[in-house]
Amino acid sequence: MKTKQQEGVGAFEQLWHFVLHLRWHYQLFILSGGFLLGGFLSADLNPGTYLIQFFNVHLLLFGGATAYNSYWDKDTGPIGGLQHPPPMAQWMWMASLVLQMLGFMLALTRGSLYVAVFAVSMLFFWLYSTPWARWKSRPLKSMIAIGVSTGFNSVLLGYLAAGNTEVPILVLLAALGVTLMLLSLYPLSQIYQRDEDLRRGDQTFALQYGRKGVNRFFAAAFFTGLLLVTGAICYQHLRLAVIFGIIGVVTGLVVRSMLRGLSASDKDYRRVMRIKYGTSLAFVVFLVIALILKHFPIHGISSVADLLLG
Repeated sequence: MKTKQQEGVGAFEQLWHFVLHLRWHYQLFILSGGFLLGGFLSADLNPGTYLIQFFNVHLLLFGGATAYNSYWDKDTGPIGGLQHPPPMAQWMWMASLVLQMLGFMLALTRGSLYVAVFAVSMLFFWLYSTPWARWKSRPLKSMIAIGVSTGFNSVLLGYLAAGNTEVPILVLLAALGVTLMLLSLYPLSQIYQRDEDLRRGDQTFALQYGRKGVNRFFAAAFFTGLLLVTGAICYQHLRLAVIFGIIGVVTGLVVRSMLRGLSASDKDYRRVMRIKYGTSLAFVVFLVIALILKHFPIHGISSVADLLLG
């Protein structure tokens, strides 16, 4: 069945629309930091299984969940990572669930604890979007759903995908820190989505607490999360933790100053996306380099690795 918006849209164009709604660039560049941190904190890492699960989590689980959410939202204005969201057809609802189930089947190869964490993320994604629960429409519940599914659990999945079977307290503290840092940026998109959320009747964090509340929440959550993550890294690698902390503080102060100029208009879409991509990429790039230095030693730079990780 086609919607009025989908009438006259060919099969290949519909398929491309579905791919756009997976927002894979958003998953890889903004949401991958937690998984990378989990792998970095692991003492050892199996490259093959780790990379398979990295793409499983971000392309199948996160991508499928994002398309599932887009189907129920039916946005016509800018959304995270997609300024002009195309209309969605009925089949895309089922396709988004199929992708998540394929991801779940791949997760079965990593043991019962990994599967349990993966399944909990799927559950919270469903609670967040479906009209039968619609946690997205409540500020606290939406924070819980996003914090657990894309923040806390991403660190656990990264650590377990590296080859571990248990999760120590250190990793749990790091996961809490990532959750807070991720959530600090979460309400930013709601600022320019105000009209869309009002139309659907979703009472979001930005609607309830306003721009000032969003700014205050960013400062409290970001710097608390940064402290926890820096502490977790410090326990293993002091020098690297100092660098991470400095980058984090500078990034947080820059973002805080940029938030003061935001207004409740979709004209701020590009500015919000620059904030999100800039902040997230700063940590993603840092963690990719740290992960390579620790687990994929390259001939000729071993002295650099020893200096930072020693």
